[in-house]
This record gives sequence, C-alpha cells and structure tokens, in this order.
Amino acid sequence: MPESILFVTGKLAELSLRRVVGQLAESLGFSSDIAVLRITVAALMHTEWVARHLKIEGAFDRVILPGWCQGNPEPLTRAFGVPFEKGPKDLLDLTEYLHHGPREAPDLSQYDIEILAEINHAPRMSDREIVDRAQQHRAAGADVIDLGCVPGESWNRAGAVTALLRSQGFRVSIDSFDQSEVELAVDAGAELVLSCRAENVDWCADLAAEIVVLPDDPRDLSTLEPSVAKLDEQGTRYRIDPVMEPIGFGFAASLERYFEARRKWPEAALMMGIGNLTELTEVDSAGVNVLLAAVCQELSIGSVLTTEVINWCRTAVAEFDVARRLMKHAIDNGCLPKHIDSRLVMLRDPQVHTIGGVELTRLSRQIKDANFRVFVDGGEIHLMNRNGYWHGTDPYMLFDRAAEVTELSPSHSFYLGFELCQARTALTLGKQYRQDDSLDWGMLTVAQPSALERRRIERSDDASEPAG
Repeated sequence: MPESILFVTGKLAELSLRRVVGQLAESLGFSSDIAVLRITVAALMHTEWVARHLKIEGAFDRVILPGWCQGNPEPLTRAFGVPFEKGPKDLLDLTEYLHHGPREAPDLSQYDIEILAEINHAPRMSDREIVDRAQQHRAAGADVIDLGCVPGESWNRAGAVTALLRSQGFRVSIDSFDQSEVELAVDAGAELVLSCRAENVDWCADLAAEIVVLPDDPRDLSTLEPSVAKLDEQGTRYRIDPVMEPIGFGFAASLERYFEARRKWPEAALMMGIGNLTELTEVDSAGVNVLLAAVCQELSIGSVLTTEVINWCRTAVAEFDVARRLMKHAIDNGCLPKHIDSRLVMLRDPQVHTIGGVELTRLSRQIKDANFRVFVDGGEIHLMNRNGYWHGTDPYMLFDRAAEVTELSPSHSFYLGFELCQARTALTLGKQYRQDDSLDWGMLTVAQPSALERRRIERSDDASEPAG
C-alpha cells in the first residue's frame, strides 16, 4: 500500500501546497490530503492550537506540519495516534524533504589534522589577555596554543605564562629562536618548539620537547637534511615544515616542496604554516582554509599553524576546524566535499528558491489583512498586504509606498524596516530570504527569534513577574 500523508497548512499557503504536493504525490507514489486550518499564516500556528482545531478524517501514516509551527509535535502524536512531524520552513524545500526525509547529519566528529593557534606578540600582552585569547582559540577548535614571541626581545615570563596555560588545561607550544625563552617554556610544560634550523639545532636537539624543523633555505629542501639527521641522531621527536610562502613570493614552488617532502620522508610528521596564505591574501579566509585542509589531508600533513590577526581571518581557527572535518569525511568516503556541511558557505547560500511572478501575484490577491508579507524573488523585493502589492529594489521606496496606504505604528514601522533591510541584504548577496527568519551566514549565523517568538517570550516573561 502506498504511504498516506496528511499535510497541515494555513489558508494563505493552501493553493501553493496543493500544487507542490500534487506533483510530488504522483512522482513519489504516495496518497495525500491537506487539512487547511482557519489561520492565515503557518508562523502563527502552535501545536497546542493545532490540537484544538485539527480534525483528522481518514487513516494516515504520518502528518506533516509546517516547519514554522511552534511547539513540540510529540503531544499531537499521542493525542491523534499517528506520527506528527515538522516539515521544512520553506514550502519549496518539500521536494527534497519528501525525497530524502530529514537529512541525517554526517558524522564529522573525526579529523586527522591538529590545529596550532598562535597568539601573536604574546610578550606584549597581559596574562589575562593571553588566557582570554587562548580560551577563544580552544572554543573555536584549536588543539594547541602557540605563544608567538617577538624577535629581538627576550621574554623572561615565557615559563610563567606557559605554566599558567598548562594549569588551565591548555597544550602549549613556544614560537621562538631565543634559547632562554624556549628553555623556560619547555621546563614549564611546552610540548612543541617552533622552530629549528642549523643555527640552533644543537641545543634544540637536547630539549625535552618535539621540534619543528625548517630548511635553512626555504627554496632548497635539501638544506633540511643536516638538521633532520642531527635530530635523528639525538633521538629527538620532530615534525618537518617545508615553509609555505605567500602568493607572489614563491607560493606554487613552496606547495611543491610539501609534495617533495612527503616523498622524501614518507613516514615523517609534517606541519604547514597556513597563516602566510590566509593572513597575506586579501580574501575571505574560509575558502583558502578549505583548499589548504584538502592539501594537508591528501598529503597526511598532521598539523597546521594558523593565526587570527587581520580582520578577514578573525574566524580562521573555527573555519579550519570545520574544513579539516569536512576534508577527512570526503576523502575517507571517496565523495565530493559538497552537500555534506554548509557551514563554510557564509557569503552566499547553497541554494536559493524562486517563486515566480505569477505565483506572487496570485498570492497577493488572496491576502485579506493588513499584515505585510515580504519576499525576495526575480531580482526584486516584493511587499504586499490587502492594500497593495509593491516590488522593486529600493527598500525605502517600497516602505514609503506601503506607508501611504497602511497606517503604521512605530513598532510596525521598525519591524517592516528591519525585514526590508534583511531582504535587501539577501537580494544583494544572492541569499535565501524568509520573512521572520535569520539570514543564513553558515557557521557565523546568529539565530534571532522572530517577531512572533519575541512577543511570546516577552509575554511569558511578564507572566512570570511577581505581582507588585
């Protein structure tokens, strides 16, 4: 027997839902019915209200509520004896939802690449500032906090700060060629030293820590070999960094060195300093981090050193944390790194739905109340209520024309201005706009309650206040 599905909706979406469901029922082979409740828009629904007003006639295998419906559907399942679920917020996502159901999130808990997050110019910061920055980096996904020292300045508190961070559970590395700074930090618990070349290999080889070893001449990988031989002789643990150069200063050649290093030392631990790309390339850093994570994953480069100094890199640690998980999943499973995790799609959206002028015109003729509906479609913002339908690219013009025929309170004016601002942003960047919902900024999204949710929260808070 084909699956039987009941769809619940409000009056305004009825015709659109019937059209979409009719097409899907035929292509997917399920039977369906639509229950239209006496409410204009789905965002006003609450499961408690649905329980009082919904009547189910016939037998169904499942009931799909609008994604905007507030409340928990589980009580409805118990009350009606049939599974209730919330569908997608956007009606146009129903095709994907019914084809695949709620998409099961892939397991992105695994990764191979360790993140060292550098605190630049640590000696010039207070202890509190260093700890605060370390906590931010750890929350973003950093595994090791790297204390970046200042060349030419000797930091006599390297040990004390290392001990402070270690006491709070941080793993620590020290980034310095100054023997005194390095020894103080290692004695206090620093586990990794950046960096070692021929000039300091003798005393680095005696340290009770792992060493990052660099070529004496970054353009010649063979200049690594004497330092590697010395560390091998002393039994010192090390990882090799062939040095990533900025674009315009040997980037492609340095990338080739990582391939050569992997061929020359197939079992050695490798590290890549990615800040020379993310910090020194004036572009949003997320895409750069994804490509570098892919290179590291394919070459088994087990650690990266990154920074968050310039503003376009302010979330570089979190970006690489997402990227390393995405790349491991894609490479381990032999799949493309798409349709897996969209958190790094921040400027634009993975997909934008279109409604079409005919459907918007039909929708505008159905509206019988003064509440505004806002859409972004066909390169324009569309604004409509019972008093008119306006569309264009200028939110000021749309607001003025709507205000001419609709009396607006201050709060309503603020709400409409806010929504038109979001709509203009979505139009500019090619993002999906949904009225009363946050724009999707990937991993940077800050969820905001809709105007309806905000008022419901405020009413709840007011009701909880003791009587005066």
